[in-house]
Amino acid sequence: MDNGNRLFIGNLSFGATEDMVRDHFSGVGTVTDVYVPMKKGFGFVTFSSAEEAQKAIAELDGSEIDGRPIHLDVARPKAPRE
Repeated sequence: MDNGNRLFIGNLSFGATEDMVRDHFSGVGTVTDVYVPMKKGFGFVTFSSAEEAQKAIAELDGSEIDGRPIHLDVARPKAPRE
């Protein structure tokens, strides 16, 4: 369970890489995991604590990665399929 330390990143460019995302977020806390599916326009970043995740939202929501402003929110669990 993530306990609020995993963030959803929206509006990523299709060219954004996991290394780009890790570099962008490493200044606000300890990044423990990054997932960026190829050419989907979104990704996830996980911090070592919920406090660091909240700091990232406060400081980096609206900042740019690869020329596009990103949107950050606490990741929600995937809904079960029926």
